[in-house]
Amino acid sequence: MDSIQASETEALFSVLRQSADGDAVTAIEALVREAPDRALNRVNVLDFAVKNRLDEERVIAAFLHAARVGLFDLSWNVLCPGCGGVLDANTSLKTVRTDAYSCALCGAGYQATLDEMVEVSFTVNPRIRRIAAHDPHALSMWEYQRQIFWSTGIDLPDNLEQIINEIVIDSIELPPGERASLSLQLPAEFVIVFDPVTHAAQFLDVEGEPMRDRQNLTVVFNKVSAPSATLHMRPGPLRLALENRADVRVLPAVWIAGEGLHNLLGKRRPFLTAKRLLTNQTFRDIYRTDTLDVDQRLKITSLTFLFTDLKGSTELYERVGDLVAYDLVRAHFRILNEIIAAEAGAVVKTIGDAVMATFPTPDRAIAAALRMRDAMSSIKHGDRDLLLKIGIHEGPCLAVMVNDRQDYFGQTVNIASRVQGLAASRSIFATGAVVEHPGSSSILRTSSLEPVRQRASLRGIADELVVYEIP
Repeated sequence: MDSIQASETEALFSVLRQSADGDAVTAIEALVREAPDRALNRVNVLDFAVKNRLDEERVIAAFLHAARVGLFDLSWNVLCPGCGGVLDANTSLKTVRTDAYSCALCGAGYQATLDEMVEVSFTVNPRIRRIAAHDPHALSMWEYQRQIFWSTGIDLPDNLEQIINEIVIDSIELPPGERASLSLQLPAEFVIVFDPVTHAAQFLDVEGEPMRDRQNLTVVFNKVSAPSATLHMRPGPLRLALENRADVRVLPAVWIAGEGLHNLLGKRRPFLTAKRLLTNQTFRDIYRTDTLDVDQRLKITSLTFLFTDLKGSTELYERVGDLVAYDLVRAHFRILNEIIAAEAGAVVKTIGDAVMATFPTPDRAIAAALRMRDAMSSIKHGDRDLLLKIGIHEGPCLAVMVNDRQDYFGQTVNIASRVQGLAASRSIFATGAVVEHPGSSSILRTSSLEPVRQRASLRGIADELVVYEIP
């Protein structure tokens, strides 16, 4: 790092310290200055938080601010839920497609959802520090697999190449336009010829009596990812002819798709999902409208919605006057925002005196609701507390853009809003999906709260719904 580059980096970290947690910034700065190249490509921020013993939410916020000032580049990677490979890397969520993605290695297709199929990672900006992964086609074969093809959710061991030697029969680096051939001995196993660059695969079901005569197979690599039929072959000698018709090098390897490969890819670790980031308050504050394209409709299979409303706000304005009431309502909004952010949630919008918020899991919403209810006692008008009505529901939805703001659409949102309408003063109503969540049950049990089950008819919802009042 030259003196000019070092001076610029130092200035950016100085800016970062003004907006992010100090301990998190110190850890990030040490990462940039001291870590090996591999550690600065597609940083898994949850793993980073664990290894540095830091709060996850503060680390996420720090990396978001670091990306905003230009220290890191943010990437939205569409993953195969089967093997954990990166099917598509995007610099913006706007370019994530809503149609199906296919994984050649798994031979399966998937429609992208924001829950576990889109990871968010951070790579150091090349102006701050140039790393090998900034030129991925110069990486060695197995570093390409590790840093470019596999997601940060795969917990790959340091001795990856040693394991590779046990489950890969042969491999080769093939420049554009080149041809090569490999002479192999096929075992009686399921075998996959796979290239992580073009995402091309050929499945070989090898079984039966061993062959003495050599078998022949040709595999062509190009940028057209088309599924190929599984070929049935016999154990024994194989001449594998490879041709690269792509404009980049390819890295085909012949994998034994057995227990060794399964064990390698089965070791997973948590990673930052697009869903979690969309329901992060810092992300919503920083990126605001720069999230989705106006025509995108991205699926989320599970998101928790919390609606609040003040009871008797009209009477409050009449009794204490507009100015005092306005200050009380603002104080209530400030407290709710702080609690929502502290519980890994985000405010989607406010409607009059009401708040719509999202949380990644039901237990976070329950924890926030209980804190909100208790906190209202700190805001008094005369001898009376502000009374908050709260409703919570969890389920699938669509992430959309409405009026230049990232929002959510679907029946889950409607039900959550209607459930809030059931609440009387200081009451919390939640659906079974929320109350029965293991984390929620634990919180309620620890708080010595027993939800009261009842059936309710909700406006606009055809069937009666089981809801719980949390006393």
